[in-house]
Amino acid sequence: MTRDERLVLSIAVLASFVTFLDGSVINVALPAIEQELGGGITTQQWVVDAYAITLGTLILLAGSLSDTFGRWVVLKVGLYGFAVTSILIAIAPTAELLIILRGAQGVAGALLVPSSLAIIIATFRGAAQAKAIGTWTGWTSAAFLVGPLLGGLFVDFLDWRLVFAINILPIAVTLVLVARLGQKNVRPEGGGIDWFGAVLGIIGLGGPVFALIEQANFGWTSPVIYLPFVIGLVALTAFILRQRTVKHPMIPLALFSVRNFSVGNIATTLVYGALALGGFLLTVFLQEVGGFSATAAGLTFLPMTLISIALSATFGALAGKYGPRLFMGLGPILAGVGYLLMLSIEEDVNYWTQVFPGVILFSLGLTATVAPLTAAILGSISPEQSGIGSAINNAISRIAGLVAIAFVGVIVGSQLTVESFHRGLLVTAVLLIVGGVVSLVGIRNPVLEKLPEPDRVQPE
Repeated sequence: MTRDERLVLSIAVLASFVTFLDGSVINVALPAIEQELGGGITTQQWVVDAYAITLGTLILLAGSLSDTFGRWVVLKVGLYGFAVTSILIAIAPTAELLIILRGAQGVAGALLVPSSLAIIIATFRGAAQAKAIGTWTGWTSAAFLVGPLLGGLFVDFLDWRLVFAINILPIAVTLVLVARLGQKNVRPEGGGIDWFGAVLGIIGLGGPVFALIEQANFGWTSPVIYLPFVIGLVALTAFILRQRTVKHPMIPLALFSVRNFSVGNIATTLVYGALALGGFLLTVFLQEVGGFSATAAGLTFLPMTLISIALSATFGALAGKYGPRLFMGLGPILAGVGYLLMLSIEEDVNYWTQVFPGVILFSLGLTATVAPLTAAILGSISPEQSGIGSAINNAISRIAGLVAIAFVGVIVGSQLTVESFHRGLLVTAVLLIVGGVVSLVGIRNPVLEKLPEPDRVQPE
């Protein structure tokens, strides 16, 4: 790997690191936020989903921005925006303002993920690309998994507000590396941005999510609930129809005619929905019902972090050599079995017998899944479409988590108990197992080109 390739990979990892970190670091801080700012489980859901709504929706727009204005300029704008919003969140005096700022932070985060992955796709080729994606996936997944531990330490020994200060250091390092690389920004010709489509997307997601979260407070018969729900579905339908006719669509629907791209994104929906739902429920349950400290709850996920860092690049390389199908199929099923093992968790939680075995199986299954999943999806489309392709896949993963968290109130009710927690674990396991079955049935391994045998010198 050359110097520039190492810098590109480091920049891509660090730029995405903060968005994945903020997606998970918040979970362990939710009880402390609710205790200080109030609002119950509804506030906890909104703190998570305000970030996810803008991130999941605008990541599509960011893919177009990346392909229109150039990946490097979009990346730098996202880094500066994420730093500023992180500082403002840390000093937010009310739950309402914190939720609004989390939405703004999601806007900045949306600029980072597709552009960072796209620079990997544009820099690396062949087996090196698969390994680079595996490394990127391993470290960004580790950020998602190490978040609860870092958050727990900050909540218990400092202040939950300082959780967001974690972002400043990796952002500063990333900006220094970008300056060292000195990569010239390239603006492709003929690009365009579907601003109206972005508005439809936000309304289409925001309306139903608002209804799902607030239905426990107002009831489904209230116009406060059913009107946003219906308006959101209409906007979402209009968004999809618009993508078929607009000159510069946010989602080129033709991409979904590619088998691995479409099946891979279905698997993404199921796996990442389960990841968000299970992580939210387990983190909150261990603190509010099991009596764990924030740090202890965060330590629950430490095995995931270690396994992800240790094995993600290996699984990425294996998927590049043997194809992603088996890894994408068996990985989620193993992860689902891990959550089924956690059904033994009761109010008096024993971590080593009730939690740890399931966490280990889930961690192995997730690590085996993520890098091959990303490689299968992006490897099925052309490098020129890597920006929008990665944006679509990341948007789907975020939207899946967003919808899963919105359904928390429907699944567990207004109060988290052992019984309702078990319902959530069962739903999580089913989503993972179905995701694995979908991959086994639908994913096709690419046909690997056989290298010509070396010429042999014939004996005279």
